[in-house]
Amino acid sequence: MQMQAKWMLLLLLCFTMLVGCGQSGSSNAGQAADKAAGQGISGAEPSGDKKPNGGEENIELTFYYPIAVGGPLTSVVENMTKKFTEKHPNITVKPVYTGSYADTTTKIQAGIQAQQPPDVAVMLSTELFSMLDTNAILPLDDFIAKESGDVLQDFYPAFLANSQVEGKTYSIPFQRSTIVLYYNKDVFKEADLDPEQPPKTWADLVEVAAKVKKAGRHGIEVPGSGFAYWMFQQFALQNMSDPKQNLMTQDGKKVFFDTPENIEALQFWHDLSLKHKVMPDGVIEWATVPTDFLEQRTAMMIHTTGNLTNIKNNAKFDFGVAFLPMSKQYGSPTGGGNLYIFKDIDPKKQVAAWEFIKFMTEPEQAAQWSIDTGYVAVRKSAYETDVMKTYAADFPQSVVARDQLEHAYAELSTHNNGKVSKALTDQVQAVLTGTTDAATALKKAQEEAERALKPFNK
Repeated sequence: MQMQAKWMLLLLLCFTMLVGCGQSGSSNAGQAADKAAGQGISGAEPSGDKKPNGGEENIELTFYYPIAVGGPLTSVVENMTKKFTEKHPNITVKPVYTGSYADTTTKIQAGIQAQQPPDVAVMLSTELFSMLDTNAILPLDDFIAKESGDVLQDFYPAFLANSQVEGKTYSIPFQRSTIVLYYNKDVFKEADLDPEQPPKTWADLVEVAAKVKKAGRHGIEVPGSGFAYWMFQQFALQNMSDPKQNLMTQDGKKVFFDTPENIEALQFWHDLSLKHKVMPDGVIEWATVPTDFLEQRTAMMIHTTGNLTNIKNNAKFDFGVAFLPMSKQYGSPTGGGNLYIFKDIDPKKQVAAWEFIKFMTEPEQAAQWSIDTGYVAVRKSAYETDVMKTYAADFPQSVVARDQLEHAYAELSTHNNGKVSKALTDQVQAVLTGTTDAATALKKAQEEAERALKPFNK
């Protein structure tokens, strides 16, 4: 009996070891497969592993997106995500409207801290350094390398400027813009001005604004809320002698706010209202400006091209779109949001999210998104599609912002971006309200920004 018991115990031990080895091998293989899927390598399929019955694994993606322009864009986004699922039946995208860009960033940061970020999201392209500082986003170079040809070559370089740092790409341009000048052609005719000749210089802008101004109608409006730093940047770029200069370094560690040229630029904005009297006093709300333009309470406005479709659909008058007037050069910062994938999600979802990004930026989708919203189609090939060629022929205003990309530069983006941009915004608004002068304001903004960036310059 003792010998029999020993043999039974020995057999039991051998069986346990065999089972354990089998489980260990399966676990390692699963980890390797997940890693391959997450990196988009070794032939991993973006739609997930095959089930034993031959079906594909169902994946659900949560997609956060903001809206910063007029128009019913939630329905446009929902229709795009439905089209994606029709093309990829095993990937369901749940679009979540998250408010403004600022609201969206706050919600994403909360999700990151709770280790529950969205799977894919549209955030401001300028959030690049903030996301890198929290190690929250996934570099996309492995995905890009697997695609045939040079995928990024088709995207406009000005839009990629806020997507890349130190040789890596962290986001893909999606709802992108430049700032443009909108003007009421009917009002120009009324003032005996050529409706096909918008102001081309700062001096022209002041002269024309004075001619089209009358009781109940301002000559020009420029929003000072929401994105005051962005609006200041366009004036600054137009006044820079060096076309390669900007408000910050490419690595996001230094800023140049208080230069003599920038002080002149802020002074010009201030003077439009407080000296030339062609613009309302104080800080004009972001959403008020396009409403005033549509209701003909202002003859001209400087605003994002993302409002183009809203203006087109609602203007009861003939209007034009033009490059921003120049001082020493034409210039506009780019703006808008990019698509990001987050690190702290299932690798299979990361692969599925890349498929979603590819779909959302396909030439046909980019063209239709531009038509539906007014944003610039982010890919050159989008303008070669039949739908865009037809649209541009019927509505030539739609290509002005694209053409202005030749004179467009990276939007202000730095480490500790929230504090840096707020430092500039607060001081710009103080100047617009007449509580301080341009030189003092920009000196203070520079000092505050340098304090915020000090940890990144050790």
